[in-house]
Amino acid sequence: MNGAQALIESLADCGVELCLANPGTSEMHLVQALDQVPRMRSVLALFEGVCTGAADGYARMSGKPAATLLHLGPGLANGIANLHNARKAGSPIINLVGNHPHYHMGYDAPLTSDVDTLARNFSCWIKSSSTAQSLAGDGVNAWTASMRANPDSQGQISTLILGADAAWGESKGKVSPPAIPKRATVDEAAIRDVANVLALGEPTLFLMEQQALSADALEFAGKLAAQHGCRIMSGTFPGRVDGGAGRVKLERLPYFPEQVEASLAGIKHLVLVGAKPPASFFAYQGSSSLLVPDGCQVHTLARVEEDAVDALARLSDLSGADNATISRFELGDMSLPTGPLKSRHMLQVIAASLPENVIVATDSGAGNAAHPVCQSAAPHSWLSLTGGSIGQGGPVSTGAALACPDRPVLALLGDGGAAYTIQSLWTQAREQLNVTTVIFANRKYNILNVEYARLGVTEVGPIAESLFDIGNPNIDWASLARGFGVEAITVDSCESLADALQQSWKTPGPVLIEVLC
Repeated sequence: MNGAQALIESLADCGVELCLANPGTSEMHLVQALDQVPRMRSVLALFEGVCTGAADGYARMSGKPAATLLHLGPGLANGIANLHNARKAGSPIINLVGNHPHYHMGYDAPLTSDVDTLARNFSCWIKSSSTAQSLAGDGVNAWTASMRANPDSQGQISTLILGADAAWGESKGKVSPPAIPKRATVDEAAIRDVANVLALGEPTLFLMEQQALSADALEFAGKLAAQHGCRIMSGTFPGRVDGGAGRVKLERLPYFPEQVEASLAGIKHLVLVGAKPPASFFAYQGSSSLLVPDGCQVHTLARVEEDAVDALARLSDLSGADNATISRFELGDMSLPTGPLKSRHMLQVIAASLPENVIVATDSGAGNAAHPVCQSAAPHSWLSLTGGSIGQGGPVSTGAALACPDRPVLALLGDGGAAYTIQSLWTQAREQLNVTTVIFANRKYNILNVEYARLGVTEVGPIAESLFDIGNPNIDWASLARGFGVEAITVDSCESLADALQQSWKTPGPVLIEVLC
């Protein structure tokens, strides 16, 4: 057994079931090993950003890491934008990055680069000095690191950079999987501190992120909100949150700083549960970066790496909230609007057309705007753009479909973000994934028009206008989709959008809907 096979066998024994690959010459022994270990499913993507974004979507839905197989430094660099989003989501991922044999590194061959420096941007664990004898153990250590929750924004991404000589050399064999790391338990003093805050009866808000947004955690938070009249809120772009009719009613932190300030006005106590104090997404002149209201006290119930479910359960018990009646989202009016695709009507069509248990992956723009409307629709899971790097929606939806083949998946994409990683469609077609991709084709980077106006610019000059315009020439999304092997429909009215969505749910495999808006 060579080092590559020992590595893949060991990762498979740890429960790694998926490898998202875009390999090159330096990874050929790893490809051979994947051929020898078919219990790890291998899925090809045409671009590394699809590999890494799909690994993110898979992790958000399954709670466990997929492996990515990437080609040296340039291959890793192509995947970094979506690894940034995955780090912000706290998604466990194991990157396997091929490299030159160690003896070849000193000759500065064309693909030689400082892979470690690239990996430091998003990795909580890195190793680049593996030998054939150590490679299997290094892989198991990478898996362990990806399963361990880390403080702050360190994330749960491991990167194993392996020289080809470590892959082809003779190995002692695979390494047995260790125990899954457990989250640290919150100290009793933190529980009592927040219980005392609730007893004051002053305006209190719980800001929830990552594990605190799991279904179990939200049930306890819902009881606390019902018992004590406090508010519960997710961050602006949660990695995953389950919503829709029957789910715990949860607010969402707004995007723009003045909206956040208005939403938090009057709050006397901010309780962080797996979250950090709210900060403005971008800095604006004359606006605060930290958005905690004046006079508001900040309390930490559970840090990112701590067990938020256990902490909320203990707080619920201590404060007498266990029998409280939880406020839940209710099914609203799901009648379909008709006529032209105005923004509000378009979002209502999407909400009314959601099938039960759908997974929704978004980028920015209209997809994100659909979230509040869909809370009175069918139960669903929502995967947001956690790190702000557009181009995640298509890849994340691909990974979600690989993780949950029994659930429909809906990707809501702006045409700007969709252009970054449109290669996702090819992987969806090849794997026959049940993904419906909606692209809002307004032919512009619309958010940049909004941000430009926030500078006080009332007249956009021709150069600025050209830099926000992606309609010259217009992208033919339907033709692109068909070229990748995906059925495509173009719509321009509420009626045709509703019909296309209903048709897509009945069609096996991927479908793209181009919305002219």
